[in-house]
Amino acid sequence: MAAAEQDLLEDTIQAVRKRDRRFSRNAYYFVLDALDFTMSQLGREAKTGEDRHVGGRELLIGIKEYAADQFGPMAELVFERWGVRAPADFGEIVFNLIDAELLSRRPSDSRLDFVSGVDFHQVFAEKHRESLDRIATK
Repeated sequence: MAAAEQDLLEDTIQAVRKRDRRFSRNAYYFVLDALDFTMSQLGREAKTGEDRHVGGRELLIGIKEYAADQFGPMAELVFERWGVRAPADFGEIVFNLIDAELLSRRPSDSRLDFVSGVDFHQVFAEKHRESLDRIATK
């Protein structure tokens, strides 16, 4: 990303945060990165238009996997520091980014897509156990 684009993105995220202070700027950048990760995992990064779209539930799964990769067992703590306490908070972040015209949406997309379906606590606890098991077997 060019410096001018990065500055514009930072300005836009700061403007979003002036309207909604619940979440840190890092949470917004994380969601954008998790969206890129999810699109890559789904093979949609080279597609255009409707074929490129990622729904809320798909994004939550991508967020879970990306966070586990990036933060391991600390993911839940990182989310909490960012003001994200439930999957629905990611929906609020996404819709703030949509309102700022950084993301687009289908008419069927809803904040309700983010309300349930992913138990981050359970997922990150399992990842932590897997990490401990790997360490113990070495």
